[in-house]
Amino acid sequence: MRRLLPACALLSLLATTTYAAPVDNFVLLDQHGKAHELYYQSDVKALALFIQGNGCPIARNAYIDLKALREQFADASVRFLMLNSNLQDNRESIAREAAEWNIDLPILDDTTQLIGESLGLRRTAEMLIIDTNTWEIAYRGPINDRLDYERQKQEAGAHYAADAISAVLQGSPVAVAQRPGKGCLINFANANKAHDEISYSDTIAPLLKEKCAVCHTDGGIAPWAMSSYDMVRGFAPMIREVLRTKRMPPWHADPHVGTFVGDRSLSDAQAATLVHWIEAGSPRGTGPDPLQQSPVAYVEWPLGEPDLILEVPAFNVPASGVVDYQFPAVENPLDKPVWVRAATVVPGDRKVVHHVLMGASDPGTIPSDEESVFDNYIIGYAPGNESAEMPEGTGVYVEPGTHFLFQMHYTPYGKEATDRTKVGLYFHDAPPKNFLRHTVVIDPTINIPPNDAAYEEAAYYEFDKDALIYSLVPHAHYRGKASRFELAYPNGEREVILSVPNYDFNWQRTYEFTEPKAIPAGTRLVHATVYDNSSRNPGNPDPDKQVPWGLQSWDEMLYGAVSYAWQEETSAEPIHNKQLAQTYQWVGFLDRDMDGKLSWQELPQRIKKRLVQGFKMVDRNEDGGLDAVELYQMNQRQTASTGR
Repeated sequence: MRRLLPACALLSLLATTTYAAPVDNFVLLDQHGKAHELYYQSDVKALALFIQGNGCPIARNAYIDLKALREQFADASVRFLMLNSNLQDNRESIAREAAEWNIDLPILDDTTQLIGESLGLRRTAEMLIIDTNTWEIAYRGPINDRLDYERQKQEAGAHYAADAISAVLQGSPVAVAQRPGKGCLINFANANKAHDEISYSDTIAPLLKEKCAVCHTDGGIAPWAMSSYDMVRGFAPMIREVLRTKRMPPWHADPHVGTFVGDRSLSDAQAATLVHWIEAGSPRGTGPDPLQQSPVAYVEWPLGEPDLILEVPAFNVPASGVVDYQFPAVENPLDKPVWVRAATVVPGDRKVVHHVLMGASDPGTIPSDEESVFDNYIIGYAPGNESAEMPEGTGVYVEPGTHFLFQMHYTPYGKEATDRTKVGLYFHDAPPKNFLRHTVVIDPTINIPPNDAAYEEAAYYEFDKDALIYSLVPHAHYRGKASRFELAYPNGEREVILSVPNYDFNWQRTYEFTEPKAIPAGTRLVHATVYDNSSRNPGNPDPDKQVPWGLQSWDEMLYGAVSYAWQEETSAEPIHNKQLAQTYQWVGFLDRDMDGKLSWQELPQRIKKRLVQGFKMVDRNEDGGLDAVELYQMNQRQTASTGR
C-alpha cells in the first residue's frame, strides 16, 4: 500500500492543478462611449479590473477601498478600470450610477456578457489583477477582508489586492492567487444553455450570409469566401477574435448614437450566439448548408447596368515603396447636362487601391490642384464603400464640357500591379427636386505632438441657412483613433450625431442617416478626431515624429465630409454661394476658441498684413472679431477693386 501513495498523491495533484491562460484580447466601450482595448494597456505592468454592478451594496461599499487602493499605487505602473457584465444594466444606467457615486473610472459595458463569461466572473465587487507581461490573471477576489454579507469591519486587516499588485510589480508570484468573492451574483443568462445545439443551418449560416458574405465571397473584398461550413469552421477561432476586438464586422459607429442606412453590425444577441457556437466547437448539426447551396455571388454593378461607364487611366503600381497620390482627369463624353443619382466604383486591383475620390470640374476649366475633386463631389470609394446612391429627391449636376476628376491613393503590397479602375454613373430621367451639396470640416494646420496617445483636434462648419444633413464621413490616417460629429445649435444646445470610438483607417465608411437631420441656420457642425501617436499604435509609422497635415498616410488629416441640401434651394432656383461656403470652412478651422469669429490673434499673417490699419473697418458689427460674412464681404470688395 505504501508503494501506491506517491502515485495517488501525484494523481491528486494533477487533478487540482490549474495552469493560468492568457486573457484573450477584447474591446469594450465605457459609459461615455470611449473604446478600451485590453492589450492596449501594455504600457503598465499591472491592470486592476474591478467588477462593478449597479445597485449592489457590497460593490458600492467597496468604492472607498478601491479609491484608497488607487491612491496607494498612484505613482506605480498600474491602471484601474471597471467592468460591468450585468444583464440588467446599460450605458445610461451605468453613467447615472457613476455620477451618483462619484466614480471617475471608465466602466466597460459588457453588453454581450461574452467578456464576463470568458473571465469566469460570478459576482460583482471582485477585483482581477492582470499581469500585462503575460496577460494572465495573477489574482482574483475581494480587495481586502473588510466587507462581508451584511457585515463590515471598521478597518481591513488583510489587503489582498494591494499585496497582489505589489507582487506583480516586483515580478513575483502572488501568494494566494484566488480568494472567494463577496458581492452580488451576476446572471449570465446564456452561459448554461446548450450552445452545441445552436443550429448552423438555421441560425449561423443565415446570419453570416446576411451580415458577412457580401464581402466574404469569391471576387469580394474579403480575403476568404464564406462558401461552406468547412470554410467557416476553419476560420471560427479567427471570427471569435475579430468579434471580441470589434475589428469585424467593419462597422464602427457607436450603436448608442444615431441610426444609419446599411448598418451591417451584429446585435448583441447575434454576436453572443455566434461566439457561443464557436466556443461550443462550431458543431455542424443537421440540415442543409445555405452558404454552399446558395452562395452570395460577386456582382460588378450591384445597382444595375450603369448609364455611363468611365475608365480611369491605367496606372502601374510598384511592388514596394511610396506612391504619390494620382490626380487623373477623364473628359466628360456627354454632350448634354446630367443629374447623377448614383455611382459605383470598381477597382481594377483591390489589393492596391486604397481609396478613390471622384468629382466633376466646372465648365470650361481644367483643374490644376488636388482639391478640385471636391468642387462638385460625386463619390468616395474605400473597401466596404463601393456604391453611393444620392438621397431621394437630390442629385449632383454635371454639365457638358467638363472633366471627371479623380484622387487615387495606391498602396503597394509586394507585387507589381496595374490598376484599371472603372466608375459607373447612374442618371436621373428628370431634374430632381434639389442639389446634393458637399463640404468638408477640415483643418490643414494640425500638428500632432510626438508620443501622445490621445491628442485631439477639432474644427467646425457653420450652416448659414436651414439645411438637411444626409451623411457624414470621418477620415484620418494611420494615427486616427476616434472621431465624432456634434451639432452646436444656435440656442446653445449640443447633440452628438455620429461617434466612431474605434476608428479603423482600413475602412472609410459613409454613415448615411436613416432620416436626414434638419438643422436651423446658424448651426455649427463640429468635427473632432483623436489621434494616437504612441508606440502602442501598431500602425504608427513613427511615434517620435511631429505629425503635420498631409495627403500621404504617414501624415494626418482632420477631415469630416458632409453631404447636405439647403432647405430653401431647388434645382430650378439654386442659392448656393461657393465663395461664402469656402469662407465658412476657412473660419471653422482658424477659430481656435470656436466663438464664431476670428480675433486678431487668430488671423493668419497674410490677412494681418492687409488689415494693419483696417481691422475695425472690416469688423462692421464691432464685436472684436471677424466672422465669415465680414471676411467674405472684405474679399468681395477687394475683388471688385482689383479685378482679381
